[in-house]
Amino acid sequence: MAKVLYITAHPHDHQTSYSLAVGKAFIDSYRESHPQDEIVHLDLYNIPIPHIDADVFSGWGKLRSGGDFSQLSAEEQQKVTRLGELVDQFVEADKYVFATPMWNFSYPPIMKAYIDAICVAGKTFKYTAQGPVGLLPNKSAIHIQARGGVYSEGPAAEMECGHRHLTAIMSFFGITDFKGIFVEGMNAMPDQAESIKAKAIEEAQKEAKVFGNAMVETRA
Repeated sequence: MAKVLYITAHPHDHQTSYSLAVGKAFIDSYRESHPQDEIVHLDLYNIPIPHIDADVFSGWGKLRSGGDFSQLSAEEQQKVTRLGELVDQFVEADKYVFATPMWNFSYPPIMKAYIDAICVAGKTFKYTAQGPVGLLPNKSAIHIQARGGVYSEGPAAEMECGHRHLTAIMSFFGITDFKGIFVEGMNAMPDQAESIKAKAIEEAQKEAKVFGNAMVETRA
């Protein structure tokens, strides 16, 4: 049995969000074809995600210098503990499904806060004499991203930063089985919005049926 984290970063629901509509279709199809697997939904807008602030740096500094956890302030304890819970949950999973919109060429800031929470040396990567090495090989991830314009080709492709950043992060973690499903052009071509969504949903349903299978065979 595999554990799947379905990580969404949108304040709306699947009825109004293109990324969540396609994400729901993916998860429904995956659940149908992998009934033995556990799926955990992380709605980033509805779970506590501490920002890395002065309290966090102070708490980490005390622990690194050999201090006891009880020496941390209440705020430091709360934030450091929560950040640890988030990265441990990420490490324990086998597959990751991200669903985000493209906002201002990237993704919502809550997604960056989550990425900051899971980029932890000794957990998702480590430093070596040869440089950083990812600690999460043999795992799979996919990013479902909705874009009002078309950014998969042409000069506009260089302006898209969200999927490209997530690609870099997954590679940093050692996750090489990483794909993207893009729902794009709805604002540029509003008369085709529903057909664009339907095509993306069809792609998502197909991808869900084989998601992570190659890595499972590699591990076997």
